[in-house]
Amino acid sequence: MADEISTLMGNSKNKTILLRLRSNKTITGSLLDFDVHMNLTLDDAKDVSEKPQNLGKILLRGDNILAISLPEES
Repeated sequence: MADEISTLMGNSKNKTILLRLRSNKTITGSLLDFDVHMNLTLDDAKDVSEKPQNLGKILLRGDNILAISLPEES
């Protein structure tokens, strides 16, 4: 299962993903990198919750992420 997740995440590099965080925020951005703990580096990140806000390049700690929506594979 871990290999499948790693493959899916690897195929999503440099593509826009959508994240739901424990803080009830929704973040979107271009996936730059990730590790085995699901720590993610995003570029052009935006908080698309109630009051949209540009965040730029960010690092999200994996234990703050509730859900990840990956782009469809072409």
